[in-house]
Amino acid sequence: MKLPAMEGPVCPLPLSHHDKIVLGHGSGGRMTKELIQKVFMTHLSSPPLLENNDFARLRLPDGATAQGKLIVSTDAHIVKPLFFAGGDIGRLAICGTVNDVSMSGAVPLYLTASFILEEGLSLETLDRVLRSMKEAADEAHVQVVAGDTKVVEKGKADGIFISTTGVGWLPPEYTIAGSEAKPGDIVLISGSIGEHGIAVLEARGELGFETQIQSDVAPLNHLVQSLLKAAPNTHVLRDPTRGGLATTLNEIAQQSDVCIELEEGAIPIQPAVLAACEMLGFDPLYIANEGKVIVIVPPEEAEAALSAMRNSRYGTQASRIGIIRETPKKRVLLKTDIGGTRILDMLASELLPRIC
Repeated sequence: MKLPAMEGPVCPLPLSHHDKIVLGHGSGGRMTKELIQKVFMTHLSSPPLLENNDFARLRLPDGATAQGKLIVSTDAHIVKPLFFAGGDIGRLAICGTVNDVSMSGAVPLYLTASFILEEGLSLETLDRVLRSMKEAADEAHVQVVAGDTKVVEKGKADGIFISTTGVGWLPPEYTIAGSEAKPGDIVLISGSIGEHGIAVLEARGELGFETQIQSDVAPLNHLVQSLLKAAPNTHVLRDPTRGGLATTLNEIAQQSDVCIELEEGAIPIQPAVLAACEMLGFDPLYIANEGKVIVIVPPEEAEAALSAMRNSRYGTQASRIGIIRETPKKRVLLKTDIGGTRILDMLASELLPRIC
């Protein structure tokens, strides 16, 4: 029996016939392979990725010893919109995980990245995100060594979601954790707070006015390594992302069973961020950051730590903002400019959704 003639191609059309993501790009077949080779590998290529395995064979840094530790951190990124002043979801995905690994004192080495793409996403947008990821990874001196891509129906992913996992090497001489703050320690911050959350709100058109505020999203690993050379007995490193400075310090106070006392006038905040928060009824102490680090050090190392941060690209506004007290335990107190004391509680609910 003669079969009827088929109309159109039997196999999915190749990538070159599309300028948007279609479901076929998640099929695992030729379209998936072309998407990986022509788009992803253009920006994120590394020796382990070029081996084309479902795993990555990695080497530890020269001089790594049995006493050191591997540090692993994982994160998901669902920011809306995808692009905002000072950054985008791609830079955020790299920097967020690099910073999480760095907060242990470890040197970040490798990242993996998983992408959920929505049908209809333009390849131009995807290329722009991947280019930004490459630039951030190059700046941080890390490699993306493994990845995965899935495609979901239109309306199911809001463009693109990215999950990243980071691996770093922690030398044995550091013991840095949220449980290590001691009474008498000094609390430092690497710069002004609140820019990221306000920049994302402005990109959404939710401020009702325009500002010049840029997100602070940045890789902090080089700053951290410079800091640790100057202050090797650093007790705590923490990046105050969701929930901002106040929530992050509450986490540390609870982990270390101490009181953290802050000086309101010492906390660096841009005037534009203060103005935006006043108009919106927000407290800048609870606004997210993506390129700042809280540093808690013994008093004898505080000045050296400050100097090291101020000499770093992302720490020029580093400031001393508080001290660790023994009591009242598990509390964060703010000494106000008018001479009062305010209790800073942990953020109770989501203040700004979809910001990272």
